[in-house]
Amino acid sequence: MKPVARVVSSELWLLFSRYARFCIVGGSGVGVDMAVIWLLADPMMLHWNLTLSKIIAAEVAIFNNFLWNDIWTFRELATERTGGRARLLRLAKFNVICVAGIALSVLLLNVQVSFLNMNVYLANLLSIVAVSIWNFGMTLKFGWGRPSAKGTFG
Repeated sequence: MKPVARVVSSELWLLFSRYARFCIVGGSGVGVDMAVIWLLADPMMLHWNLTLSKIIAAEVAIFNNFLWNDIWTFRELATERTGGRARLLRLAKFNVICVAGIALSVLLLNVQVSFLNMNVYLANLLSIVAVSIWNFGMTLKFGWGRPSAKGTFG
């Protein structure tokens, strides 16, 4: 294999493996979300308001995902900028990206079902895939992206 092709191949493999880890972490977040909403909203448990329970469950899942992404998915990038302030900034960016992703997912789902007459479950799956790719790209660029010469991320 030519040196350039080997570099491109290794960079693509790194990107793919990082995306796979991101998806595994996202799957763990689904489990956390489900467990928290069950604990808070189930009539046999705390029986809180469903909307409040969902908001709390989503935020706990986002925090779970942030921690795992920080120590596993983007470990090499996170170690370049350590410290409480840097981690808190990554958490804030990750939270904004995830909340925007939820809104994007709802929009995509509704467009596919209402305007394209797609099956709701297929539309939901396509929305999840699209948003996971979007979340990964935005997270990589703005959450754990390398600092540029100007001190911003990109």
